[in-house]
Amino acid sequence: MSKTISVLTYNVHSCIGTDGKLSPLRIAEVIDQCNADIVALQELDAGLQRTRMIDQAHLIAMTLEMSFHFHSSIHLQEGGYGNAILSRGSVQLIKAAPVPTDPLHPSFERRGAIWAQIELRGHSVQVLATHFGLNRGERVRQARSITGHEWLAHPECRHPAILCGDFNAMAGSHVYRLLTQHMHDVQRGVKGRFPRGTWPSQLPFMRIDHMFVSRDLKVRNVSVPKTPLSRVASDHLPLVVTLELP
Repeated sequence: MSKTISVLTYNVHSCIGTDGKLSPLRIAEVIDQCNADIVALQELDAGLQRTRMIDQAHLIAMTLEMSFHFHSSIHLQEGGYGNAILSRGSVQLIKAAPVPTDPLHPSFERRGAIWAQIELRGHSVQVLATHFGLNRGERVRQARSITGHEWLAHPECRHPAILCGDFNAMAGSHVYRLLTQHMHDVQRGVKGRFPRGTWPSQLPFMRIDHMFVSRDLKVRNVSVPKTPLSRVASDHLPLVVTLELP
């Protein structure tokens, strides 16, 4: 029984690439090349006219032959926009809900999180995926919420656990410090490797896409694939991590 799993987090920008082309299948190809067991995706459209009414999470999951759950953070027209968790194993949805917005700025884009229990090759893993806001104060509220009793500190959120997504926060920020009080940043402490940025995909100098893991998970490898395909498929690059289970 394998004790390693590969996890990928990826902001797919509604599957619209830096060339302006809409292509969920191109995103699926990027993920397939990474050979991930568990996938967290942000900025997915479902049934929106702007992206030809495609249920992007469903199409990507079916193409990759993965199980999935999608949560719409924002309801637009007759469809939605949000986050998804996909896996080669079973995906049991535990919770999907909004994360706090700034009460002084109700016009800010709604943000959400999704929590699933993944059963994969005889192992059980808790996976939480989210996409934080653009306002610093809002991100702090969201970080406190996600590390609180409704999410990571919930009694059912047993270790091993993984938190990943687009946090719109750099390492060293207050949000980052709040998160790393509870979990380990996979890009820190990997021997012989410096943390790598994920945005923008053409020149990724900012590290705003993160993966945090419980201390019982060992990081074996981290990569940010910069291929001709990944540079154009989205404005973010994927973050791919190989973890050893306890």
